[in-house]
Amino acid sequence: MKHLKNNSTDTSKKKKPKVTMLQAFKTIIWPRRKLVFIGLILIVFSRLSSLVLPWKMKELIDEIIPNSNYEQLYNLLFIVGIAITIQSITSFLLTRILSVQAQFLISELRAQVQRKVLSLPISFFDNTKSGALVSRIMTDVEGVRNLIGTGLVQMVGGTLTAILSLVMLISISPSMTLFVLAPVAVFGFIALKAFGYIRPIFRARGVINAEVTGRLIETLAGVRVIKAFNAEAQENKVFEKGVDKLFQNVKKSLTATALMTSSSGFLLGMATTGIMGIGGYQIMNGDLSMGDFISFTLFLGFMIAPIIQMGNIGSQLTEALAGLDRTEELMNLTAEEDDEQRTIQLDTLKGDLVFEDVSFSYDEGAEVLHNINFKAPSGTVIALVGSSGSGKSTIAGLSATFLNPKSGKITIDGHDLTKVNLSSYRQYLGVVLQDEFLFEGTIKENIMFPRPNATEEQLLKAVDAAYVNEFTDRFEDGLDTLIGERGVKLSGGQRQRIAIARAILVDPKIIILDEATSNLDTESEGLIQKSLAELVKDRTTIIIAHRLSTIKRADQILVIEAGRIAERGNHDELIAAKGRYYELYTYQSKI
Repeated sequence: MKHLKNNSTDTSKKKKPKVTMLQAFKTIIWPRRKLVFIGLILIVFSRLSSLVLPWKMKELIDEIIPNSNYEQLYNLLFIVGIAITIQSITSFLLTRILSVQAQFLISELRAQVQRKVLSLPISFFDNTKSGALVSRIMTDVEGVRNLIGTGLVQMVGGTLTAILSLVMLISISPSMTLFVLAPVAVFGFIALKAFGYIRPIFRARGVINAEVTGRLIETLAGVRVIKAFNAEAQENKVFEKGVDKLFQNVKKSLTATALMTSSSGFLLGMATTGIMGIGGYQIMNGDLSMGDFISFTLFLGFMIAPIIQMGNIGSQLTEALAGLDRTEELMNLTAEEDDEQRTIQLDTLKGDLVFEDVSFSYDEGAEVLHNINFKAPSGTVIALVGSSGSGKSTIAGLSATFLNPKSGKITIDGHDLTKVNLSSYRQYLGVVLQDEFLFEGTIKENIMFPRPNATEEQLLKAVDAAYVNEFTDRFEDGLDTLIGERGVKLSGGQRQRIAIARAILVDPKIIILDEATSNLDTESEGLIQKSLAELVKDRTTIIIAHRLSTIKRADQILVIEAGRIAERGNHDELIAAKGRYYELYTYQSKI
């Protein structure tokens, strides 16, 4: 489904796109024009039938009752009964058709926004709270129900009713109608001003709501840290501050809405009072019949009610457009795969990875890598060691295409990695992180996550290779054991072995192990080293390790310090050189 179009894909150029009603009509209502057209026909029948009662009231008062015409009374009751039946049926069908379609549209938009979010680069997620994204995906799109559902029904139906009622009012008494139109015009002016004031408030509310939701999700995820540091009161204050900020925003919108509603009630109430005086005067002078006056009063109610409703409708539509503004910001961001330079499709992969004078910085003017050069031929193991913050994980991120170099070039099998289609490269990639993420579900589901259609034989092979069965055999449900959110029911070593099994199941050509054994005890590490020895055969492997004992067999060890390669060689060569690697290794050996 097409999203709202905008000429700019750079949100820095247009931070706050204003989605107009015309844009919303073209992208949301017009594609569903057949359904909306049916809804409009139903609206016409519904509103016309609702006007039968006030229209027939004059006949009842001025003709039927004075003449005691029972036959005409029965005909009138039959006609009014039919009109009420039609109104009830059309109202039900309107809700059934348009409201259901509106909810379907919301589900479509949520799926569309979620697809867009997952297509964005890692740098976007590094700078955006996950809780804020949840709010934007789930909440911002909800307002569209007012564009195609109840809001559309009330707006079109109310306008139609008001116009028809106005025509009937003019036909009954032009002078009283003219008196009514003056306060209605004043109310319309106030409403337009109020809507212009309210829209930025609704937009800000979306931002605040995302912030509060994001903090709440972080709080729940970090509840163990909070309790460990006895920080419940501190977190409560932070959340209360956010909730109060949200309340202040809501208070502003409620104040504006209340002012609009009160002014409408006052102005239209004064108009009604005037009508009572004018109508009473004309009846006493014989210029207006009692039936005409009652009919005029009823038609006046039918005209005024939609106008008052327009205040609520306007607020709903304003909120919907504010949500679409924020949704449009996300949809205008450039996805990873949208890079026009990424045209190279990798049908096969050998695995020769080369860094040529690669430099990288997260922030302008603050390089974290400086002219990195190394070759990782297919089937070799490259180990990265060094102090924390030296740039090891950045090199791994560049190898995985999570990041792009600021200068220099990275090639895979001779192809510039910045020009390679990401999906065609990542299908050959296996990654095991230090703090590996597991999804809520079973052990089996987590291992099969990258290949849900893997056979039972492939699954068991990965389980055996990562020695996952060493602990699942002790569980009553085995591989079907539920592990809780983020694998909270498992130890660090168990979670890490599941992550390694997941990587083994992918059967990758390039493997990146970022502190893959850091969470393992000595016994588990011994088991994993055996499985890793099988895993890295005939595959290009990049290992980041603090435990230097785990990389003795690496083909090449790069010692990274302050974003530069300080030393390189195999274990024996670096020990003999007695440089930085020697210092690190002998220090760990003493420990």
